[in-house]
Amino acid sequence: MDKHYPVIILVARPAAGKSEVIDYLKKTPLVERMERFNVAELAEFDDFLYIWEWFEEDDFLQQNGRERLHTKPDYYFRDEFAWHVCIQKINNAFAKRLAGEKGFLARHTSLIEFARGGESAFRDAFNHLSDDILKLARIVYIKVPYEESVRKNKKRARKGEEHSVLYHSLPDDKMEYYYKTNDWDTLSGGEDQGTIAIRGHAVPFVVFDNMPEKTNDPATLGPALDDVFARLGTLQKK
Repeated sequence: MDKHYPVIILVARPAAGKSEVIDYLKKTPLVERMERFNVAELAEFDDFLYIWEWFEEDDFLQQNGRERLHTKPDYYFRDEFAWHVCIQKINNAFAKRLAGEKGFLARHTSLIEFARGGESAFRDAFNHLSDDILKLARIVYIKVPYEESVRKNKKRARKGEEHSVLYHSLPDDKMEYYYKTNDWDTLSGGEDQGTIAIRGHAVPFVVFDNMPEKTNDPATLGPALDDVFARLGTLQKK
């Protein structure tokens, strides 16, 4: 398998459409997916799963009279450095796949997914990614305003499936605290595509503008992804 993207970093605000994009890619047959998007067999790395495990572990500790390690009883992080620990967990998971599976890069597109908010949130997250990831990576940012992120976050919630990648949802206070602002426009210079300098790596990026919403219907999402990945292919790694 050749000419595929070895690493895609898919980032956005919560509920911006990341899960729908991944679902569309997974449901597109491999040969077609390669032809349209240059995306090979998918290896997914999503830090939400680490965060949810911390919630479950802390709840168990608290129920048994022990101190919570990562989060407070209201599920805010005890230490904001936890965000960077999540990135290190992604680094570790990627390194293990790389070391443990012969020909991993030749067969797979690693899809790294996370949401961040704050004045230097994406810059800090990118700076904690490993060199093994950054030297191969391309970034796709799904752009929606904060108000749209809040709307879709409420819409996707399903009681009893809070652990689910597709149906987890944050309460409004956490949305505002963690995600009302982010630094994407500063990083990208307000451009729709280009490169971002991260620890000596010039990482190509493309912005997927999801307003009006395109991720709610495969008929609109497909052509939008054709455009996104075609533009990504015009940007050369340096």
